Amino acid sequence: MSPNAPVQAAPPSAAALDEVYLRALGQDLIALREAAEALEGAHGREVAAAAPDNQASARNLLHYLALRGRDIRGLQDRLSRAGLSSLGRAESHVLVSLDRVLGMIRLALGLPPLASEAAPVGFREGPALLATHAAALLGPSPTERSTRIMVTLPTQAGSDVELVRDMVGAGMDVARINLAHDDEPVWTGMVEAVRSVGGRGGLPTRIVMDLAGPKLRTGDVVGPVDSPRVKRGERFLVVSDGVGDAAASTLLHQHDCVAAVRCGVAEVFLDVRAGDPLALDDGKVAGRVVESTSNWIVVDVTRAKRSGVKLKPGRGINLPETGLTLPALSAEDRKHLDFVVEHADAVSLSFVRTEQDVRDVLAELKQRGGRHLGLILKIETVAAFRRLPGILLAALSWPRVGIMIARGDLAVEAGFERLAEVQEELLWIAEAAHLPTVWATQVLESLAKSGLPSRAEITDAAMSGRAECVMLNKGPYIVEAIQALDDILSRMGAHQQKKRTLLRSLQVSERI
Repeated sequence: MSPNAPVQAAPPSAAALDEVYLRALGQDLIALREAAEALEGAHGREVAAAAPDNQASARNLLHYLALRGRDIRGLQDRLSRAGLSSLGRAESHVLVSLDRVLGMIRLALGLPPLASEAAPVGFREGPALLATHAAALLGPSPTERSTRIMVTLPTQAGSDVELVRDMVGAGMDVARINLAHDDEPVWTGMVEAVRSVGGRGGLPTRIVMDLAGPKLRTGDVVGPVDSPRVKRGERFLVVSDGVGDAAASTLLHQHDCVAAVRCGVAEVFLDVRAGDPLALDDGKVAGRVVESTSNWIVVDVTRAKRSGVKLKPGRGINLPETGLTLPALSAEDRKHLDFVVEHADAVSLSFVRTEQDVRDVLAELKQRGGRHLGLILKIETVAAFRRLPGILLAALSWPRVGIMIARGDLAVEAGFERLAEVQEELLWIAEAAHLPTVWATQVLESLAKSGLPSRAEITDAAMSGRAECVMLNKGPYIVEAIQALDDILSRMGAHQQKKRTLLRSLQVSERI
C-alpha cells in the first residue's frame, strides 16, 4: 500500500446505522406531535365550545387533521422497516399512537421517555367513545352485529303495522321517515306503527326524520311533450319560473338548444357562473355552463349516454363548484321541525355545506325544546366534504351527532371515479371525531326493488360494515333486503372492525 494512499474510514457498524435511523424516526414523530398540539392550540375556542363528552373527541379530530395534513407515506414505510407501528390505525387515538411508537424508539436508544402532556384519548378510550356515541344516537347495536340497519319507511308503513313488524323482525334497527314525501297524517301513522311494534330482542327501534332541505330539482320541461334527447356536444337550457313558455321557446332557438327545463330555485340563477359544471338526474346528463343570467342558463353537454337522455321533471340538479347561497334549512323544514321534535329520536339535515348550516339547525332545535334529539349531518356535496373539519367542530357542540355518507349525490358532485376515495376520507375523519357514520345510497337496491341482488351489491354491503349504520331504501322486496343485509353484516363482523382485518380461522374446507 502506498504511504500516500488515503486512509479508508471503517464502515459504520450496524448498531450505529440503527441508532441514526431510529433517531431520525424519533425526530419525525416529535415534529408530528408538535404539529398536532399546535393545531389544537389554534382551535382552542372550538374545543372549549364542544359538549363536555365531546371535548376529547374534538381534540383528537384536530390531532388527526394535523397528522393527515402532510404526506407521511415515506415515514410509514420507514417505521415498518424498523418493525414499528406505521400509524395506520391511529384514527381514534392519535397522540397516544405517536407517543407509544416514540417511546419504543427512545427505549431502544436507551433514552428516557419524553415528558409530555397525556394524550386525551387512549387506545381503549377511542373505540369506546365511538361505540358510546353510536349507541346514544342510533340505539344499542344488536348482539349478533355491531352495525345497525336503517330503513326508509314506505308510505304503506303509515297504515300497515304488520309490514313494520316484518321489517323489525328482519333486522331493522332504525326507521327513517323522509319528510320530502307524504304528509303529517302518514308520518304519524308511521311513528305509531314503529312505537307499537317496538324493537327486536327487546331493543327499541329508533326513529330518524330526514329534512328535505332546499329542493334543487328540475321543474316542467318546456316545449313539445315529446322533447328530444340531449346528447354529448349538444346544448340544453335551464329557465326560471319567471320565463314564460313563449320566451323560453325563443331562447331555445337563439342559443341553439335542443331542450329546456325549468328550475324554481332563484338562487341557482343568481349564483351560477359561466364555466361551472352542472349535472342533472344523478349525473345522467352533465355539462358546463356557457352562459347565465338571472333567468336562464345555457349548458353544453359533456357527458350523456350515446342514445341521449330525455330531460324530465323532478330530477336532481347538482352544481358542485357553484357557491350557492341557499341555506340548508328551508322554510318548509322549519315548519316540520315542531313535528320532528315531538316524535323523532334524531333529525337528519340535508344539503349541509357550512358551519353556519349546523349552527342554524342547532338554534332551531334549542328554540323548540329539541335538545333531546340526535343530529345526523348528510354529507352529499363537495362543499361539505371540503369544509368537513369546521362542520364537525361546530357539530360537536351538540351531545349526539353523526354523519351520513350520501354516496349518490357525492358521486355526482365529486365524480364517480373519486367516490371511493372520498368515502374513505369521510370514514377516517368521522372515526377521528368519534362520530358514528351512516353508509347510504343504493345499498342492495336491486334486491329491494326486484328481489335479486347484483354481485357488486353484495360486496358493497359487506364493506358497509365499516360504518356504524347502513341505510336501505324502500322497495317491494325490502323485507328480503333487510334479511340479506342482516346476514351479511353478521358474517362480516367476524372478519373486520372498521378498517382492521380480524384474523379468525380460515373457513376453507380442507386443511393441509
